[in-house]
Amino acid sequence: MIGIDIVDNSRIAQVYDRFGENFLKKIYTAREKNYCFSQKNPIPCLAARWAAKEAVIKAFFQYFNIKLKFGQIEIRGYRGYPPKVVILGKEKEILEKAGKKVVVSLAHEKNYSIAIAQII
Repeated sequence: MIGIDIVDNSRIAQVYDRFGENFLKKIYTAREKNYCFSQKNPIPCLAARWAAKEAVIKAFFQYFNIKLKFGQIEIRGYRGYPPKVVILGKEKEILEKAGKKVVVSLAHEKNYSIAIAQII
């Protein structure tokens, strides 16, 4: 199963400007926030992770008929390495029992971020 999402980076910037830390706490893990805010411009990083989480939610729902929440998904990755998807909570066990994993690819430019996720 595959999920894909694209996001306008300015939309993430607007939501962050409006809701600040409350937005970050709801959507991103501490590790994700730390990584993105270590970047020169955190917005494309945050937007790419938003798109990745949306893509994972879509793929997971198609395969397992379970709707994940943003806080149950962590996108780990460092410059030069492929991102890694970590599912948190009881859904991690469901994924493992099925012998599956989620892979993701991210891309971001000045205006847009895109992600594709696949359960393999």
